Amino acid sequence: MAVRPIITLPDTLLRQRSEPVGTVDASIRATLDDMIDTMYDAPGIGLAGVQVGVMKRLVVLDTARKDEAPQPLFLVDPEIVAVSQERMIYEEGCLSIPDYYEDVERPERVRVRFKDRDGAECEMEAEGLLAIAIQHEVDHLNGVLFIDHISRLKRERVVKKFAKAARLAQEEGRAYDARSEPREAMGARKPPRPAEPAA
Repeated sequence: MAVRPIITLPDTLLRQRSEPVGTVDASIRATLDDMIDTMYDAPGIGLAGVQVGVMKRLVVLDTARKDEAPQPLFLVDPEIVAVSQERMIYEEGCLSIPDYYEDVERPERVRVRFKDRDGAECEMEAEGLLAIAIQHEVDHLNGVLFIDHISRLKRERVVKKFAKAARLAQEEGRAYDARSEPREAMGARKPPRPAEPAA
């Protein structure tokens, strides 16, 4: 198990659709283990394969609070098969868009079908934060970011700030890493909330 680098804006890989996994083998399980380590290290509550450069439909999640035992979930080829009519607004963040948060409205409950870490077919219902995290991560697998759910003006503003930071790093001859750039350069709105990290 290892912590992998997290891809951030403006990397175009984040806009690509991930491929189905199919069979869960030792290689997929090793990738899932790396992903959960990477997510915990970040720290975050969700991570999709594309965020570590793996273009497979893989998601890891853990929405347990700090005072609770870890509750890792491994979703292989997840598919949201039903959503509730009731909706909720939640302030989302993303490990691929560090230190940027915006309110996003999504269905409050979802039913998701997936394979688990052992390849068994599963289906579960989720609500609240877990439902939000599942939708956020499945979006990643489809090349969609949470900023696609906010106003075009806000989205363009944050994309431009990340692109500018990447360009400046290139001009200065240094490697670009949005997670270590100065917060004000990345369009940060406020400090991360330690109780509920970005997904």
